[in-house]
Amino acid sequence: MTEVEPQEDTEYLEDAEEEQEAAIEGEVYEYPEENGLDSAVRQLQEVQDKEFVEVRLPADIVAEAQQAWQTFIGSSSSREAAGEAIYAALFDSAPTLQSLFKTARSVMALRFMNGLNSIISSAASPSVLKTQVETLGFQHLDLEVTIPRVVIFRDAIIDLFQMEMGARFTTKAQLGFLALLNYVGGAYIYIRREYAVRIKIIASSWRTANNKAAEFMDQGEEIQEESAEGEGEGGEGERGKANKADAEREEETRRDTKDSKDEARASGEARASGEARASGEARNKNSNMKVPTTFNEMFLFNGAVMGFANSLWMSIILEQFDAMVTNVANSNRLQEECDVLSLVLAKYRGTINLSEFKAVMLASMRSLVPKDWNGDHEVAWGWLWENVERMLKNLMGKPQVQEKALERFIMSLTEDASNFLR
Repeated sequence: MTEVEPQEDTEYLEDAEEEQEAAIEGEVYEYPEENGLDSAVRQLQEVQDKEFVEVRLPADIVAEAQQAWQTFIGSSSSREAAGEAIYAALFDSAPTLQSLFKTARSVMALRFMNGLNSIISSAASPSVLKTQVETLGFQHLDLEVTIPRVVIFRDAIIDLFQMEMGARFTTKAQLGFLALLNYVGGAYIYIRREYAVRIKIIASSWRTANNKAAEFMDQGEEIQEESAEGEGEGGEGERGKANKADAEREEETRRDTKDSKDEARASGEARASGEARASGEARNKNSNMKVPTTFNEMFLFNGAVMGFANSLWMSIILEQFDAMVTNVANSNRLQEECDVLSLVLAKYRGTINLSEFKAVMLASMRSLVPKDWNGDHEVAWGWLWENVERMLKNLMGKPQVQEKALERFIMSLTEDASNFLR
């Protein structure tokens, strides 16, 4: 009995410690119910990748998270320095994931900074937050995001904030960042898994549209060849009849004078000239009835019919649209295409309504893919352009500001530095 009793006391002590730990955890994570908001926080304590819906976090938690974010930025010497700290924390926390960091360090640090800032800033609005996260997920389609990787990134960021801010990184702020980062990570996984079908639809229908354009081109060439052959056969038949008539006429009128021969020759030349003119008119008529043979031609044709012939900015986008579609799953390349396009559009003097491009684009795709086109195609192509449109809108207006900053930077360089830059 004396040996058993200490063991029972030990078991009671362990149970008491577990209950105490559970009570502490309960104090940290349990909040009074208010319109079901606490259930959202509780659900997002783990990464949720089964669905992607709007999420509403408690106002006090969102406010604490936003305040902590501003505190972190304010404690850094600059926004660039804050981005560098985030990059270093992520890079050092996961050596196995360092292969994913393919872009220059300064560029990646700025992207981390801007991405987190957009997420925290829109946390109070469920619809805006969902749209922002969907845009970011679209830009990460080429990365294999998994739950373990999300956990590594999430913990690295939270540990960084705890180290930098200490007690100022309150419990509610931790809850907010934990929920937001789990929500974003789960959304990335969901988007990559579920929207892969849309990417396949876009790729297949784009190939079909190009093949359809090639078929139109082949049909146009066949029509022109048949027209040319018909003209040639008709010409030979008329010449044969004319030769036969001339032979009969020669037998009957051997004693015709030189003047009558000249008149007959003049008449033959006039008739030949009339036939050539008629043939030329027919050929010109066939060329004027040319069917659009490429997506760009179909787009310009539909644009003119829909009243957008004077929207010259559409031609600027058309020049890079093929590169955008073919690189829809390559986020870095797609971002570069949007960056370059925004620079070109910045030089355009006039009104740009990007939604008009979507209307003409969908009409052109329906014309080139008539058999396979359905509701899934409509959704997929609309989704593609909506994401591209958001990326372009985020860049609009910035080139003008960046141009002035770049000019000041170049003017501040020494002669040796300018020569090195060149």
